[in-house]
Amino acid sequence: MFQAEQLAHYKIVPVIAIDDVAHAVPLADALIAGGLPLAEVTFRSAAAAEVIRVMARERPQLLLGAGTILDPKTVDLAMECGAQFGVAPGLNPRVVSHAQEKGFAFVPGVCSPSDIERGLELGCKTLKFFPAEAVGGVKLLSALSAPYQHTGVKFMPTGGVSLANVKSYLEIKTVLAVGGTWIAKKDDMVAGRWDVIAENCRAALNLVRG
Repeated sequence: MFQAEQLAHYKIVPVIAIDDVAHAVPLADALIAGGLPLAEVTFRSAAAAEVIRVMARERPQLLLGAGTILDPKTVDLAMECGAQFGVAPGLNPRVVSHAQEKGFAFVPGVCSPSDIERGLELGCKTLKFFPAEAVGGVKLLSALSAPYQHTGVKFMPTGGVSLANVKSYLEIKTVLAVGGTWIAKKDDMVAGRWDVIAENCRAALNLVRG
């Protein structure tokens, strides 16, 4: 069963919007080859459900999440397709409760003290900080962390995180992992540059571990 600590092992979660089901297996293989055998496939495209289904079936060693979950029916769809955890850009109590009822690990999004307290009240100890850079980045997340660190809450900042600032985020004690949208870009997938994606994984891991 999925545990949030699994994300902490890698520190970077590739966040991927993928439009072509044919890219599912080559992408999974590139992530695995690069040493980052995990992905958050976002429900931002019509192909997302089938991509998750194919990845879960063909590459079961991949730690597979579903992103942009905005309603209870998408929780059900993510589970049906084989996702092990779900992520949302915001905090919808109805979606959180449904995921909990289904026993589905779920990471809702927050960007304010009120959001964090609402998440904690609902029993969420892992929260996505989104959109990280747009709302204040490292400086804001450091300030937000201070009054809540004792609760055990952990954050996954996503949105504008890059090789240039990833270490600054990971230096915050409450950060579990970061969401990396730069790992697998659409242009590279469309062009079949799977070696570039694998190298992006290696470069990110070398940076955060070095």
